[in-house]
Amino acid sequence: MDLRFTEQEEAFRSEVQAFLAEQLPADLSEKVANGGHLSKADMEQWHSILNARGWLANHWPVEHGGPGWSAFEKFIFEHECSLANTPRIVPFGVNMLGPVLIKYGTPEQQRYWLPRILDGTHWWCQGYSEPGAGSDLAAVKTSAVRDGDHYVVNGQKTWTTLGQHANMIFCLVRTDREAKKQEGISFLLIDMNSPGVEVRPIITLEGAHEINEVFFTDVRVPVDNLVGEEHKGWTCAKYLLTYERTNIAGVGLSMAALERVKRLAALQSRNGRPLAEDPAFAARLARVEIDLENMKTTNLRVIAAVAGGGVPGAESSMLKICGTEIRQELTSLMRRAMGSSARALVPEAEADDFSALDLGPAFAANASAQYFNNRKLSIFGGSNEIQKNIISKTILGL
Repeated sequence: MDLRFTEQEEAFRSEVQAFLAEQLPADLSEKVANGGHLSKADMEQWHSILNARGWLANHWPVEHGGPGWSAFEKFIFEHECSLANTPRIVPFGVNMLGPVLIKYGTPEQQRYWLPRILDGTHWWCQGYSEPGAGSDLAAVKTSAVRDGDHYVVNGQKTWTTLGQHANMIFCLVRTDREAKKQEGISFLLIDMNSPGVEVRPIITLEGAHEINEVFFTDVRVPVDNLVGEEHKGWTCAKYLLTYERTNIAGVGLSMAALERVKRLAALQSRNGRPLAEDPAFAARLARVEIDLENMKTTNLRVIAAVAGGGVPGAESSMLKICGTEIRQELTSLMRRAMGSSARALVPEAEADDFSALDLGPAFAANASAQYFNNRKLSIFGGSNEIQKNIISKTILGL
C-alpha cells in the first residue's frame, strides 16, 4: 500500500524506524515474525522499552503520560511496528483500563493506578465474560456485596486472556440484584493475590495456554477500588469496549500480513506459474486488499475523532467486524499459499524453508496454530453478530 506523508510526518516515520532499528531486540522480532509464543518476559521487555521512550500509551493525554501524537502519527507508529514485527502491547492496562480511569476515575485513582500501568508494576487482565454472560454481557452474575469499607466478591469469570500472568483484574460485578440488568452493575479493581482468587487454565484449540477461568470466593476488595458510581459500571464497561473493539481490528497487523502474503504468492508456484497469477487466489487477495484499504480509512477517522475529544462509537463495531474478518481471511490465504507446509502440527524439522521471506522453519510450524487461534477473533470482544446489532441500532435506528 502506498502511504504518502507530509514532510513532518515523514520525519516522524524516520524517527520511529530509527527507534525500532536501535531498540527492538532481534530475537523478539524474529519470534513475532515466525508466529512464535511470546513469554511474559518478552511482553514485559517490549512494554518497558516503549515506556522508557514515552511511547507506550500513545493515545493517552500528555498530562497522564501520553506523547501528544496526532491521529496520523499514531497510525504511522502502528504501521511501522507491524512491519518491524514488534510484539503487540498487552492491551488490558494501557488500551482498556487506562482510558476508563482517565474518563471516570477520581484524581486519586488516576495518580495511583495510571503510573503503575505505565511502569509495569501492575499487569492487568479483564474480568468481563462469564459462563452464560458472553455476548450478553449484562447478564453477569458475579456479585459484590458491601461490607463496611469493602466489597465481598463471589462468582466466576471465563476466557480471561493472560490471566495467569496478571496481578490485577478489572471486573464487572453485580451490586444490585433487583435492578434491571445494566443498572445493577459496578466496575471494580481486584488484586489477583487476594485470598479467595483462583485461576484455572483453559487450553485453546491449537494447544496453547492463553486463556483462563477465574473464581472468586469471599474476596474482599476495598471500596476505594470502585471506578465510577456504584451500580453505574455499565457506562464504564461500554466505554472500555469501544477501545477494545478498535484495538482488535489490528489494522497494522493486517497491513503487514497482506504484504507477506503477496511476497509468498509471488514466490510459490502452482501449475508452473506464480500463485499470484492464479485467478481464484488473485481475486481473493484483491478483495481483502480493498477491504483493508477501506478499513484503514475508517480507522484513521476514528483515531482522529478520539484525538479531538470524541469517543469511539459504532465505528468501533464496524472496525471490529471488518478487522477480524480481514485477519481471518489473511491467515487463510497464507495457509493456502504455503500448501502442505501449513498442515496442522507440522514439526519444524519437516517444514519447508521460507528463508526467501526472511522466515525460518518455525514460521511454517506455527502457521496452522495462528489460523486456528484467529478463529476466536470474530467472537471475543463482543461477537460480530452482536456488533451488527449495535450498528443497526445506533447508526440505522432499527
